[in-house]
Amino acid sequence: MKKIFFLAISGAFSLGVFAQDAATTEEAPAKKAPKYAKATFKSTRLINQHTTEIISKGNLQFRIAHHFSYLWNKDATGGQNFSQLLGLNSGVAHTYLSLDYSPTAWGNVGLAAAGSSKFEGWVKFKLLRQQTGAMNIPVSVGWVTQASVDAGKDKADYGGLAWNKYAFMHQLLIARKFSDKLSVQLTPAMIHYNLVPYGINNSNNVFSLGFGGRYKLGSKKAVTLEYSRQFNMYENLMDKNGNIIAYKPDLLSIGYEITTGNHVFEFFIGNTQNSSIFDQLARNTSSLKLKDGQFALGFHLNRAFTIKE
Repeated sequence: MKKIFFLAISGAFSLGVFAQDAATTEEAPAKKAPKYAKATFKSTRLINQHTTEIISKGNLQFRIAHHFSYLWNKDATGGQNFSQLLGLNSGVAHTYLSLDYSPTAWGNVGLAAAGSSKFEGWVKFKLLRQQTGAMNIPVSVGWVTQASVDAGKDKADYGGLAWNKYAFMHQLLIARKFSDKLSVQLTPAMIHYNLVPYGINNSNNVFSLGFGGRYKLGSKKAVTLEYSRQFNMYENLMDKNGNIIAYKPDLLSIGYEITTGNHVFEFFIGNTQNSSIFDQLARNTSSLKLKDGQFALGFHLNRAFTIKE
């Protein structure tokens, strides 16, 4: 009788434990694995502007960019425009050479020779990544802080202070991949100059807002577009000699991107000849009006190398 009672108690206890485990399993459904948006853009730069992309951890990227002269000079005489081959043979080319390295999966550092004896360096962070699943995050978010120094002039040209040769840029990068073909990005930016021109409209800080997008035409081809609007520091400025300075606040570029293995090649046209993003966003002298003929051709080439597995 005792054995029967003991077996009954053990069976009831086992059934209770089994029922409790089954209820717990039903109440706690398995979490969904996150599904990340991949390759929102194909490169760390869209055309001239930074994108939310950074190269893979342990990789080094070399980038070369050329900006040529204007396609058509409306003031040129004779066959000068034809001899210059749409600005390719004019003797004017601004070159930008840069290296990017990613020590982590979320951070990137870079250095560049930006032309006209200027050098640049930056740090770039990936703050949020577009994803669905366990969390729904509709956009990818990044941040760039970049510094520029003019190494070609003596500090006497900058009021006797070497610190005046520096400028800094901060950009917030907000991107969304809407589909396998279409990605867009919004880029508010601030550039700080330690030394600014004279004049009633001068400011150490220049603000702008950029918009860009990429549309895939195939597995290895895409069209790209960038537009930026400068909000201040472009009218009625004055240099130290009393000359009035005026810049153009609108910046537009359109590109055609080709991917071949580890290379990304892009051919573009835009209303700037400047190679540095500082000059493009804050001191651009090229008009957006077609009648002024101030559009120039350019290209850039990216190549990535694995440094550390």
